Order: sequence, then structure tokens, then C-alpha cells
Amino acid sequence: MLFDERPKVRKEDLFDREKEVEEIINNIKRPLLLISGVRRIGKTSVLLVSLNEAKENYILIDCRKLKENYGRKELYSLFSEALSSKISYLKDVLEKVKGISIAGNYVEIKWGGKNYISLSSLFDELNKKRLIIAIDEAQRLRGPLSKEIKDAIAHAYDYDRNLTFILTGSEVGLLHELIDVENENSPVYGRYYLEITLDRFNKERSREFLQRGFQEISIKVEDKIFEEIVNYFDGIPGWLTFAGNEYATKGKIEEVKKTAVKVAKGELENLIEEKTKKVSYITGKRYRNALKCIAKGENSWSKLLSCMEKEEGSTISSSVLDNIIQNLEKMSIIKDYEFLDPVYKEASKLL
Repeated sequence: MLFDERPKVRKEDLFDREKEVEEIINNIKRPLLLISGVRRIGKTSVLLVSLNEAKENYILIDCRKLKENYGRKELYSLFSEALSSKISYLKDVLEKVKGISIAGNYVEIKWGGKNYISLSSLFDELNKKRLIIAIDEAQRLRGPLSKEIKDAIAHAYDYDRNLTFILTGSEVGLLHELIDVENENSPVYGRYYLEITLDRFNKERSREFLQRGFQEISIKVEDKIFEEIVNYFDGIPGWLTFAGNEYATKGKIEEVKKTAVKVAKGELENLIEEKTKKVSYITGKRYRNALKCIAKGENSWSKLLSCMEKEEGSTISSSVLDNIIQNLEKMSIIKDYEFLDPVYKEASKLL
């Protein structure tokens, strides 16, 4: 079903990503692949369909579960869950590893103390069988353990020929910052990776997606509704799916838009709250003001600075503004003073 909100796992349920899936399958033996694109573009669906079509054994690490200042316990818990999902395939390898115990169908990994096993050593053990390690929203691995993770990936890249790492990320700049292959001080420096970037649908494909989705749920929709959804949600599959489900339930396009903006506003408020807690109240406020000003159309450095100073009633230094702009770009929220997601633009007007 095209309007199923969950990530797709079957090729027949995935719309218009044949080229990307084929590219991943053709390069599945490479040591490192990246799948990137804005939020709701369908990265997880492309990843899962590609893995299933390739008929490869894999584990999936969902980094959305990690808090910003995660510790080794939280990280190893994710690996424990992922390895447990493939216990039938990996049991004969894992049960012989010091630092790993198996209780029923659950894999327990020692993350500290005498029998602690490092990630590099874990990857060496997993290398005894062919395995893909898929890491969803990998940019969330940035933080206190990021060097250890990069060390382990660099080691596996060089020595563990049976392992492939596939990383996805919706905050593209932060994903590249995690990998950091161009920084000579990075453990992954100089390694090649293949990046598959998912683009939004054009208007024709967006309309086709909606038509097929509504046909599947036996709902007839007027042409003008198709046009409104296509124009408003700008080819982002996740939003098109959201709009299809909302319209099927409510039957009013303005209600669909209003609900989408409410969802996006909540996500932006979480970002602002995160900055407030991590840095300071004034930092969170400045991110809020930056988003509001860009949403108003302040589309240059000088215009944005003027708007933010007016909102705050005080002078803002160049370095502070530069840092905010760079971070919003790394998080794939804006580019060149324009929102990458039109719903986020509308939501920012309400902050």
C-alpha cells in the first residue's frame, strides 16, 4: 500500500525508486555506502527494499533511539537488539565470543568491565559471516563516542571484507561531518564511499503517486485536490503519504495542511528545546527567531541579521549568526536561506 505510513519493505510497495535500489544492489559488496536526503524522502524504505531485494543478511541499528549525549550502554543496547533479530544466523559465531552471552533469543553485549568487547573486536567477530550493518539516521552517532565508532568503521573498512556498512541520514551535513573522510585527523580519512541521494518527486510523479494511492483505498478525488496536494507538499513522499491518509479521513484539504504544519511545528519546537537545554535559553530563542525570519523571506545574510536583531532587540555577532546558519544547513532544514521542506516554512511562521 502506497499510503502505508510505515517504511516499505517490498519492492512492489515502493514507488519510483527503481534506479536507487538498483544502484545500492549493484554496489552492495562495497565497504561503505551512504543514503542521504531530506526528512520524509523515503531513505529507510529504499534501504529496506534494497536489502531485501539483495537477499543479504543484515542488522539494522536505529539511531533515532539515541539521546544526544548517549553513552556506551545505550549504544551497545542498540547493537544487542539488532544482533538478536538475526540470532538464528549469527548464533554459532556469537556464542563463542568473550564479552557476549546469549539468553534465549537475546544477545547481551558486555559494554564495560573485565569482559568488555570493543566495537572493532565485535566487527572482527561478525566478519566471520557475510553481514550488512545498516545504520539508520547515523548522524545521531555524533557525540562523545563518535571517534570510537569511526575507529571501528575504519578498521572494518580495511580488514573485515565480509562486512558492508550502509548509513542513512536526513541531516546530510551532520552525516558527512560524522564520516569526515576529508579530514586528515579523522580515522576514516581518505576512504571512498558511494553516496546515493534521494530527490523529491517531480509534479508528474507526485500526482501519479497520489492517484495510485487513492485508487488502492478506493477513494475518488477531484483534480483540483490533486493539484493542491502536489503544489503544497513539493514532491516529498512522506508528506504525500501523510496528505493522502489525512484527506481520506477528513476530506478537507485545508485540514490536511493545518495538521501537517502542526506536526512540523512540533518537530521544530523539539529542535529549539534541544538547543535551549544543550546550550542556553538565548541560543534556543535565536534559532526560533532565525527560522521565523527566514520564513518571512529574509533571504540574505544582512537581511536575516537585521530581522533577528529587531526580534531580539540587541546586537548579534557575525560569528553567532554564521554558526546558526551553518547548523540549520547541516541539519538539512535550509539551504541558501530557503527552506528545503515547504511545510517547515509554514510551521516556522507560527513559532
